[in-house]
Amino acid sequence: MILAKVVGTVVSTKKEESMEGLRFMLVQPVNMDRKPTGSTVVAVDAVGSGPGEYVLYASGSSARQTRMTDKRPCDAVIMAIVDNWEVDGEIQYRKGDEP
Repeated sequence: MILAKVVGTVVSTKKEESMEGLRFMLVQPVNMDRKPTGSTVVAVDAVGSGPGEYVLYASGSSARQTRMTDKRPCDAVIMAIVDNWEVDGEIQYRKGDEP
């Protein structure tokens, strides 16, 4: 699983039939300090996330192991919305506290 921030949406009116009904989000991987790392990724949204939220996503064959993505040709899936995280006993992020 990779920690990321949802930075946008991707709209596709024409797509492979098996991908119909899926929402696509643009996610930016981040480190524990919420600093961007790596490249942005288009991920299927299996949990109803929105722009600005921190999420966990999986990629590769793991992305096809949710109920929503089973046997569908996707390479990344958002499977959790993060409420908070802590490092060494100190809260680094709590949903709703960010400016």
